[in-house]
Amino acid sequence: MRVVKILLLVLVVALLVPYLVVPFYRTGHPVSTLMAWRSLWGAPVHRQWVNLSKMSPYVPFSVVAAEDAHFCKHHGIDWGALREAINDAQEEGTFRGASTITQQVAKNLFLWQGRDPIRKVLEFPLALWIDLVLPKQRILEIYLNIAELGPQGRFGVEAASAYAFGKSAANLSPREAALLAAILPNPVKRSARNPGPGVQRLARTYMARAAAPGSTRCWGENRPSEASLRAFPGPKL
Repeated sequence: MRVVKILLLVLVVALLVPYLVVPFYRTGHPVSTLMAWRSLWGAPVHRQWVNLSKMSPYVPFSVVAAEDAHFCKHHGIDWGALREAINDAQEEGTFRGASTITQQVAKNLFLWQGRDPIRKVLEFPLALWIDLVLPKQRILEIYLNIAELGPQGRFGVEAASAYAFGKSAANLSPREAALLAAILPNPVKRSARNPGPGVQRLARTYMARAAAPGSTRCWGENRPSEASLRAFPGPKL
């Protein structure tokens, strides 16, 4: 019984640690579990942190359009998208992803990869907590610096931009930002450096979504002027 109690205590502590750590992520340069795992095993990890305000504004526009259109409206979980995914799974027998950017931050920072029901159970309350504790700008900034965005351990938009286009994320064009968004969630099989027809088609879609009038922008420190929004080009590649 003593061993069981110790194991239960360890489990409770392990479950509570992320909730205690999240408030400290208002600053600093957190790393993902995948980055830590690769480093532990000697695999390459390429990541250079860049603040949201220093990125090309087209990067957050395109990634939010691609990954989480309701990012500025929900509180960590998009319940509407989740219901639609469940209904589609019941009708078609396949479950499409409905994870928000906040859920992906929770997974990348504290959990493991893959579609695992146990991971989802842990991910949901953690995403709600992250949205409560951290501002939207910071959640998006963390995501854009820890998401896997290229082969051979390239994480974050700065490393991805350097690999795909030979430039800083600060100088990405709308087309380049959309191409990076289009390789999510599989940046190993998809390429922004040598985009195939499918990636280019997705990029055109994300450019159109990002340029749509009236779309919500909740990351104020990187919000462009109305003139620059009107100048956002259409989906031409």
